[in-house]
Amino acid sequence: MAEKYDHLTEQHQRFIEAQKIFFVGTAAAEGFINVSPKGLESLKIINKNKIVWLNLTGSGNETAAHTQENPRMTLMFNSFEKNPLILRVYGMARTIHRLDPEWDSLISLFPKSEASRQIFDLSVSLVQTSCGYGVPYYEFKRERSTLKKWNETAGEEGIKKYWEENNTQSLDGIKTGIVQKNIGEK
Repeated sequence: MAEKYDHLTEQHQRFIEAQKIFFVGTAAAEGFINVSPKGLESLKIINKNKIVWLNLTGSGNETAAHTQENPRMTLMFNSFEKNPLILRVYGMARTIHRLDPEWDSLISLFPKSEASRQIFDLSVSLVQTSCGYGVPYYEFKRERSTLKKWNETAGEEGIKKYWEENNTQSLDGIKTGIVQKNIGEK
């Protein structure tokens, strides 16, 4: 049965830290809903009501656009091994860009990557667990090296060019704030 909490317990935190993948859900007031899988060493629990996670360069940038219009965010973690469990974390997120004052202190929590494009600061308001009996078993083999290799090949200038060409607005046309010239625009 589902259980609800107003914070992450120590048991929740241990479960989250053991996962190799998590899913992020966001939506603007209208338009497409986005659900993205995330991996690598990109999530840190700051305390029982605060999670930060690093968003690396990808083909889209929906989460950054959505949180500017609607800061609601859901993170979902699944157990694919051992005991079944689904854990959802609901809250309000702030997007932190490279030009924001908090960037330097938060980016130091993560491994260095040229692909670092935003950090999301999630204030946790609800944690829900459910059985996960319908989630199949999967075995983690290893992280993919493709993104790291692409980033190293593109370099900082190549990544910035990619952002300008592919990451400045959502599928619905909402500005993402990824480059200085569109921060604050919608």
